[in-house]
Amino acid sequence: WVELQRLSQLASFEGLADDIISDGEMWKEVYESQTPQAELLPGVWNGLGDLAKLLIIRCIRPDKVVATVTDLVDKELGRTFIEPPPFDLAGPFQDSTPTTPLIFILSPGTDPTRVLLTFADSRRQPVKTISLGQGQGPKAEQAIEQSRGDGTWVVLQNCHLAASWMSRLEQICETFTENTCSGQFRLWLTSYPSDSFPVSLLQNSVKMTNEPPKGLKTNLLRSYTTDPLAQDQFFDACEHPHWKQMLYGLCFFHAVVQERVKYGPLGFNTPYQFSEADFRISARQLQMFLNEAQESTVPFKALLYTTGECNYGGRVTDDHDRTCLNSLLQNIYNPGILQPGISLDPAGIYEVPSNPQRHMIVDYIRDLPLVTRPEVFGLHENADITKDIQETHHLFTSILSTQENTSSSGGRTSEEAVTEMAGTLLDRLPANFDIERVEAAWPVSYEESMNTVLKQECIRFNRLISNIRTSLQQLLKALKGFVLMSAELESVFHDMYNGHLPALWAKTSYPSLKPLAGYVEDLLMRLTMFSSWIRDGPPTVFWFSGFFFTHAFLTGALQNYARKHQVPIDVIGFDFEMLQYSRYEIPPDDGVYVNGMHFEGARWDKLKQVLQESYAKALFSPAPLMWLKPCKTVDMKEFPHYNCPVYKTAERRGTLSTTGHSTNFILDVRVPSDKPASHWINRGVALLTTLTDG
Repeated sequence: WVELQRLSQLASFEGLADDIISDGEMWKEVYESQTPQAELLPGVWNGLGDLAKLLIIRCIRPDKVVATVTDLVDKELGRTFIEPPPFDLAGPFQDSTPTTPLIFILSPGTDPTRVLLTFADSRRQPVKTISLGQGQGPKAEQAIEQSRGDGTWVVLQNCHLAASWMSRLEQICETFTENTCSGQFRLWLTSYPSDSFPVSLLQNSVKMTNEPPKGLKTNLLRSYTTDPLAQDQFFDACEHPHWKQMLYGLCFFHAVVQERVKYGPLGFNTPYQFSEADFRISARQLQMFLNEAQESTVPFKALLYTTGECNYGGRVTDDHDRTCLNSLLQNIYNPGILQPGISLDPAGIYEVPSNPQRHMIVDYIRDLPLVTRPEVFGLHENADITKDIQETHHLFTSILSTQENTSSSGGRTSEEAVTEMAGTLLDRLPANFDIERVEAAWPVSYEESMNTVLKQECIRFNRLISNIRTSLQQLLKALKGFVLMSAELESVFHDMYNGHLPALWAKTSYPSLKPLAGYVEDLLMRLTMFSSWIRDGPPTVFWFSGFFFTHAFLTGALQNYARKHQVPIDVIGFDFEMLQYSRYEIPPDDGVYVNGMHFEGARWDKLKQVLQESYAKALFSPAPLMWLKPCKTVDMKEFPHYNCPVYKTAERRGTLSTTGHSTNFILDVRVPSDKPASHWINRGVALLTTLTDG
């Protein structure tokens, strides 16, 4: 709504916000449409043109911006600019010469090596393949020197892993001439985008990329039309009666995990690069196990371990991602897949084909829907909105990175805009906490560990406030010409102008994905909470989102219980109770009351006191006030629940800090549920202490 108000200030959109208020029902139809970009805008707004419509869609349905831009490009420039051309090595090869390297720009989930080797075999061309890494540079140089004379192709894989050797590779390529290279010689390179890759090499090469297939249908087709499934000697080599069913299940699983990666943290916390190699080894192991199995039995336990823990799981570094991966695999690798007509999705669309012939299975796959609903991947329908908003954010971030910061829409220069922002922020920023006063009012006490937590939090926030204040003061001086504009200050300037959290502040800050305006408001709220704590004492209900280092707060609550009841702290943990009321005047005897968290991927049903499915278009829902109750772990009562992970930000992914804790993950909360835990695991349900917007 704030963005709509700002848009209404432009001459062409004057009165837009008022019109939406007065004609809400017609605008609601556009808002709730599955394809708002194809809807006619109400009244006079439909005649403004496509670009104006894009701006309105940006405000009311940001998840459909990419689709709107795609339609706009298609209309103005043609379909050629929105559809990737088919991947064919013959074309790039014809454009190359012995002195021109060919570079594969890699993307997650793609491996062009097998396609290249097949292309070389079709031309009866010998190939030397070297995977770059530590100590492989001299071997690669020797291979190039030898092959440039005898006409062998050289393939150097993963150039991004040999950053220190790239300058040497650049020197070698500069020596290529028609006289020193055989006419058959070619140098093929594969690399992810990397700052260390030589620019001259990029400019003087043939570049190509092959994005992974998009959509479940396309993924399944690729699995059945490429090696090893495309080979009859492999596809028909197993006599086990359930071989074709299990193989289809594996193809479906491979497609599901690749598609889930595109949903960001909802799919997996870390964007793993599951590749064709994972699928090939899993398919060969499946064939081997079934060939060795007795009669019609299927060794599910062994298959779950080799596929879920070793092949695909070998890439997984996050425990919650591993749990999700194995849950998805167990939905497929179970005795149910052996039943005729079994479906692998809730809607019953993706049945396991009963026909054993490969061409019949391929025909069946071609008839599947082109667009796959997120429920097929175990996700809620809202996951599509989350994914589309992430794509919109990536699009705008990429556009901003190419923009030259010279002036703003109000006619002011960027220097004037940032000067005003810095001055306003300095005025709003409170003074540092007086640590001596905090220690005097709340001294270190054996019986009350929260006093220590308060002091540590104040020290951390002081460090952040000082960093922000100093950088803003120096930035203002630099803009006036009193001091030199350093690279750090220039970075702060650009980040502030673009509305981002400056990287310099992030070094001493708590994790946050909020834009600059939202971050400032959030910071001031946190500082207000601790100021109230210092003045009035610890709150009855703690704002869980307000802590800089949440693990210290949790440890303090456990220490208080352990010292009060004289029990070792390593034998106790937290039990959890979801409370019905939002306010409490008296703190609990043991533990703490906390609030401020939100569910992503689900919602809390206050009446039934269990997790329920999210409402449509409601990406986040408030979590109830919780009672974190310390108790001995052996005394915890069992009840139907889901171990819901709690993260600081929607990014979910973190790193291991020097304290031994994750910079993002906090703890698992046992949330009551009337559905199996695997349902919420597949949904990617989590609790977040801070949201991204605002």
